[in-house]
Amino acid sequence: MKYYHGASQNNSYFEGWYLKYQTKDGKVLALIPALHIDGTGQRSISLQILTDSASWWLEYPETEFHASQRRFHIRVGKNTFCDEETQLHVERDGLSLHGTLYHGPFIHLTSDIMGPFRFFAGMECTHGVISMGHLLNGTLTLNGEDMDFTGGIGYVETDLGRSFPSTYLWTQCVWREPQCGSLMLSIATIPLPIGQFTGCICAVIHNGREYRLATYRSVRIEQWSSTGAIIRQGKYRLSVEVLEKQGHPLRAPVDGVMGRTIHESLRARVRYCFWHGENLLFEHTDDCASFEYADQRPTAHNSQKNM
Repeated sequence: MKYYHGASQNNSYFEGWYLKYQTKDGKVLALIPALHIDGTGQRSISLQILTDSASWWLEYPETEFHASQRRFHIRVGKNTFCDEETQLHVERDGLSLHGTLYHGPFIHLTSDIMGPFRFFAGMECTHGVISMGHLLNGTLTLNGEDMDFTGGIGYVETDLGRSFPSTYLWTQCVWREPQCGSLMLSIATIPLPIGQFTGCICAVIHNGREYRLATYRSVRIEQWSSTGAIIRQGKYRLSVEVLEKQGHPLRAPVDGVMGRTIHESLRARVRYCFWHGENLLFEHTDDCASFEYADQRPTAHNSQKNM
């Protein structure tokens, strides 16, 4: 897996990494380091910080950014994100975040979540999953409050391209009890040279087995909206029902420039049900689920072609 693609990019490009951290008692933190390049080739670096109650946007000069292609290792200012640990040293007006978290082994997918779509040139956004879940150890101090992540769990993914889709749904959760599991689902409007279609990628890890539902495996999107989704692939069916959410603003890319505002619920309450035929493989309600829904289209979903 290649972990960084932006070194040779010249304009209208972004690449970001989403790292989520959960404590055993339900506190959550997300960190999003990113590179963005505007239409003139001007590069800029950011770090977004999100909790269940607030969000921050920090800017850094390009000279304070480094990313490795061969392994997961990113540096923004005095902050380092890698497969073994996260080191944070942030001191800005109204924000103090310090500490080190140690990561257990990453849980990787068996293959690229994009499948054959990763070979399609010109896609406006490409998604990647770096870790479906891993154990955490250590403490962070955010504005004077200690957050003990020992025994907690983490998740890492990445996005790159020109722009976020105009309309998309994304949700993710990792849980350890009563049995370990992990899930990510993304549904998005994908533009084509003529027209567009709705695409889906989804990975579920349950009882040590990986399940993949995706457009390139003939998934059917039966429903998707700001309240959840239902998808079906053969005998498998996944339903996502948002029970409670409270979004906080984040910046998102448009032609490489972080000029769009979206809202993510970092600690949404979401019910996930996964069936094989009439057999319910699991029903899991998660109070620390991530959920985003964004829609910039003037028309309703049912006017789109689902694939």
